Order: sequence, then C-alpha cells, then structure tokens
Amino acid sequence: MTDIAGKNALASLGGTGMYILADLGKMSLFLLQALRGLFRRPFRFRECVKQVHFIGAGSVLVIFFTALSTGMVLGLQGYYSLNKFGAEGMLGSAVSLTLIMELGPVLTALMVAGRAGSAMCAEIGIMRISDQIDALECMAVDPFRFFISPKFVAAIISVPLLTALFDVIGIAGGYISGVLLMGVNPGSFIEGMQQSVTNHDINLGIIKSFVFAVLVVWICTGRGYLVREIRGAGFGAESVSRVTTQAVVMASISVLIFDYLLTAIIL
Repeated sequence: MTDIAGKNALASLGGTGMYILADLGKMSLFLLQALRGLFRRPFRFRECVKQVHFIGAGSVLVIFFTALSTGMVLGLQGYYSLNKFGAEGMLGSAVSLTLIMELGPVLTALMVAGRAGSAMCAEIGIMRISDQIDALECMAVDPFRFFISPKFVAAIISVPLLTALFDVIGIAGGYISGVLLMGVNPGSFIEGMQQSVTNHDINLGIIKSFVFAVLVVWICTGRGYLVREIRGAGFGAESVSRVTTQAVVMASISVLIFDYLLTAIIL
C-alpha cells in the first residue's frame, strides 16, 4: 500500500509538473501571437484609443486616491523616523525615491490589474465560452489583431503615464503631510528631492512600468483566452469567475517578483 501511495503521489506530482509546463508553453505562444498582431494591418487605432480610455482614463481616480494616501502616509512615517536622527530635511528625498523607484510602478500595476485586468480577463473569457472567438476565426478574422493586441498597446501606453501621475500626486501628498502638517521646511523638502533623484532612478521606474504593463495585460488576457484549458476552472460562468480571480492573483504576484528582479539587475 505504501508503494502504491508513493507511486500515486509521484504520478500526481509529475502530472502537475507537465500541466504547468504545458500551460507556460500555451501562454508563451499566446504572447507571441499577441505581439505579432501588433504589426498586422489594418491597424485598429479606434480600438486602441478605446482601450487607452478604459485602462488609462478609467483608472485615474483610483490612482489619484491611492497615490495621495500613500504619499501622505510616507510623509508621516518618514518624518517620524527621520525626526529621531534630526534629519527631517531628508524627508523629500525619502518620499520621492520610494515613490519613483518602488511604490509608484508597483502600486500602479496592482491597481490596474485589479480594475482593468480583471475586466479584460472576464471579457475575453466570456467571449471564449460563448464561442464568439471561434466565430471570428471561422470568418477568417484574427482575434488577436481584432481585440487582444489593442489591449497590449493601450496598457503599454497607459501604465507608464499612470505611474508618472502616481509619482507626482504621491510626492504632493508627502509634501502636504510633511511640510504643511508636520512643519518640515519646504525648501529642505524640495532641495533634498532635487539632489537625490537622478535620471537613473527615473529610468528604473519607467522600465518597471513598461514591464509591469506587459505582465498584467499578458496574464489577464491570456488566462481569459485559455479559460477552457485551465485545470479546475469548471464550466460556464463559474470558470470565468475562477479564472478572473486567478489572473489577478497571478498578475499581482508576477509584478512583485519582477519588481525584485528588475531592482536587483538594474539598480
């Protein structure tokens, strides 16, 4: 019995490993097809603009409040920590570097994944289970060029811009809590920020935002497109709900993992 149980456990582990490898292969092929769709004519500029409005403009409000609250909390905590060493003048440096290099790109990607990524996954998943994608393929319409590739273009455009907005609003929030509420010298705050933030720091944040944009749109659209082939997803509406949750979780975890990898490589 012990040998049989061990063999069953080994077979289950092997089956899980093969499923993961096959799933990675399908996701990789999906990414290649989506990128190929970017260069196939005719280009769908109207759909790209529509998706930019949905991903970018539609996320401005949640980005605004997230950035403002994050910056104000950083200002308060930074003042509390720096005040112990008599270095309140470095508050501007601490707030700006933290937002530009780390929290800005990461929190923006997480907010976009939760708001727009989930919607994209659910939309494509519903189209897949209702055979709309199969109908497009039967009519010789490339579904990647038609509605998936424009989402990639829109995310690559929108997420860096939202990250820049997050940084600006977050720094303003740090200024409000540090200077206006806690009494830090405004000249010291701004001078510390100007002296500490370099082009390398800004470039790191920009690179992260581009990578995170691709990760979020790839995982969210890919899981929706492959909804029928995901093990344990179920059937019908249940499968779409489970896959949407899975996509947001996977996208969020991937953002955090790649944040560390990019920081370790570029910093």
